[in-house]
Amino acid sequence: MEKLEQGLLMQPWAWLQLDENSLLAKVYITKQGYALLVSDLQQVWHEQVDARVVSQRAKELNKRLTAPPAAFLCHLDDLLRPLLKDTACPSKATFVCDHVAEALILRVRSELSGLPFYWNFHCTLASPSVVSQHLIRPLMGMSLALQCQVRELATVLHMKDLEIQDYQESGAVLSRDRLKTEPFEENSFLEQFMVESLYMAVTRQEIQGRQKHQGTGDPQPSSSASPQGTENQLLNQPEEPAPSLPVPEKEPPGTSGPVHRPQLSKVKRKKLRGLFS
Repeated sequence: MEKLEQGLLMQPWAWLQLDENSLLAKVYITKQGYALLVSDLQQVWHEQVDARVVSQRAKELNKRLTAPPAAFLCHLDDLLRPLLKDTACPSKATFVCDHVAEALILRVRSELSGLPFYWNFHCTLASPSVVSQHLIRPLMGMSLALQCQVRELATVLHMKDLEIQDYQESGAVLSRDRLKTEPFEENSFLEQFMVESLYMAVTRQEIQGRQKHQGTGDPQPSSSASPQGTENQLLNQPEEPAPSLPVPEKEPPGTSGPVHRPQLSKVKRKKLRGLFS
C-alpha cells in the first residue's frame, strides 16, 4: 500500500471531463491495486484498495466475467488513461458520478472480452493530511518557486538594461524607434508583484462576493463575484491553466555586420507555457 501512496503522490492532477461534472483527478494503478483522488474544488475524495478488494468487487458487479485482479486493474488503467493523459483520445467507457451522503461513487461501464464490464469507485472524504500532501503543500511550493523565478527574471532584465546602455554608449542606435523600451524598475516591479499577487486577488474576490451576498440577501449570488463562480470558471476551462514565466535562454551569437554602425538585435518573445502538464 505504501507503493500506491508514493505512486499517487507523483501523479499530476488532470481534468476528468464527464457529461454532468468536471472534476480534478489523479490515479495510480498497479497489478496490486489502485489509489484515486477526486476533487470538485470544494471537497476531496479518496479511495485506495488492494487486489483482494478488486477481486471481490469485480465478482459482485460482473458475475459473467472471470479473470484475475491484475486483468481488471489493467482494464481500468486503459479506461482512465485516455481521460487523464490524452483528452483528444476518447475513452471506450461511460462514466457517471453520484454523490451519496459524504461519499462520491464514480460508476464505469465498458466492455471486457466482448462482455459488459461494470466498476464502481467508492471514494470517501479524504483526510486533512491527504489534502495537505496532495494539494496544499505542492501549491505552496509552486508559488514559492514562481516567486524565485520572478526575482531571477527581474535580475536578468536589469542586466539587459545595462547591456543596452553599454551598446548605446558605444554608439549603437535602434533601427526602429518602436523597439525602444524604458529601463526596467526592479524594485517597483517586485513590490507590486508581492502586493498584487494571485493569491490575494483571488481571496479578495471571494470576500467581496460574500459581502455582496450578505448585503443583498440574494440566495444565488452571481458566478462572477462568488467563490462558487470562481470555481466553476476554473472547472469549465481546463484547457487554460495559469501561465508560467518563461525561462530565459542564452542569446544566439551575433552575426557579422558593418563595423561603423552596430545594431541592437531584436529579442523574440517566447510563448507562454502552462504550469500543468
